[in-house]
Amino acid sequence: MKIDAHHHFWKYSAAQYEWIGDALSVIRRDFLPPDLEKEIRAAGIDGVISVQARQTLEETRWLLAMAAQNDFIKGVVGWVPLTNPSIRDELELLCDDPRLRAVRHVVQGESDGYLLRNDFNAGVSVLREMGLVYDLLICERQLPEAIRFVDQHPDQIFVLDHLAKPLVKENRHDPWRQNIKELARRENVYCKVSGLVTEADFDGWTEAQLQPYFETALEAFGTQRLMFGTDWPVCLVACPYRGWYDAVCRFAASLSSEEKTSLFGRVAARAYGLHYPE
Repeated sequence: MKIDAHHHFWKYSAAQYEWIGDALSVIRRDFLPPDLEKEIRAAGIDGVISVQARQTLEETRWLLAMAAQNDFIKGVVGWVPLTNPSIRDELELLCDDPRLRAVRHVVQGESDGYLLRNDFNAGVSVLREMGLVYDLLICERQLPEAIRFVDQHPDQIFVLDHLAKPLVKENRHDPWRQNIKELARRENVYCKVSGLVTEADFDGWTEAQLQPYFETALEAFGTQRLMFGTDWPVCLVACPYRGWYDAVCRFAASLSSEEKTSLFGRVAARAYGLHYPE
């Protein structure tokens, strides 16, 4: 079973998606399950993980409702107010739905030190008690802080989104490379191969430019903690859905059949606690 471990849905409005600026105008429209199902079927993908794009409880409930109506949506990464003292009550209600597999916060948009806040860490501790994964959405500069954060939660499963957004457009590998390897020493951290094309020049990126970032992630996390994701529809500003899938297939060409099975499905299922038919 092949899994796309990272994508989004939305009903577009300028007010709710103000981050979709002029440079991203191609994705200023609705993206809903029928649109994605067409893409995954063409690429031979069997299931997906739907990830929040708005930081509201309404978003989480909306994603769960769509997952209930579409069998190809295998799990949801939602949003909850982790800094709220009543977070346990919110999660107890949401966790009645087994499709909620993880939570994330858009930390890349927060000021330095957010990951180390006491109230935020208290909320993450509740996630572990509820059996939920935490998706870590950060920028390259936030990696040292993320390492300190992860070390406070040795029993929590983390999934790093988009390889922590390395500075691909600038062709910079350090200190991202050293920090990503350090983070990967924590065996409770997984990583998604996603989002690279949108960190590069949308019209000028090449596979040769991106390959070293993939190889660094592969060296750091191994095939047992690295998973494929598209970041659709955001990826469309630089690459079609099938284009990114084919690029990662070429990046992984030297892997064994078993290792490819892990990259394109088994690792995502393990990290998010999904049923994976052997």
